[in-house]
Amino acid sequence: MLDSKNIEETVRDIVLRITRKPDANFSSTTGFKELEADSLDMVQILVALEDTFDIEISDEEINEVRNMGELVTYIGKKRVEKGST
Repeated sequence: MLDSKNIEETVRDIVLRITRKPDANFSSTTGFKELEADSLDMVQILVALEDTFDIEISDEEINEVRNMGELVTYIGKKRVEKGST
């Protein structure tokens, strides 16, 4: 079972690995632009998150996510919807 702290740590590890910014500041207010994530990075991040958390991320919903805090909340919500708490 992953709680929100573990989800945040996992998201952080995935995002920073794919953006090649292991030492970047990562907080709930950090945005993808701050991490200089390009479109390929975004696709890789979304695929890695889907595989890791066994969820499906819709383009429409993910376009509403503006920062890492919202991303963690979104993933938590998707896991609850799927029953993977």
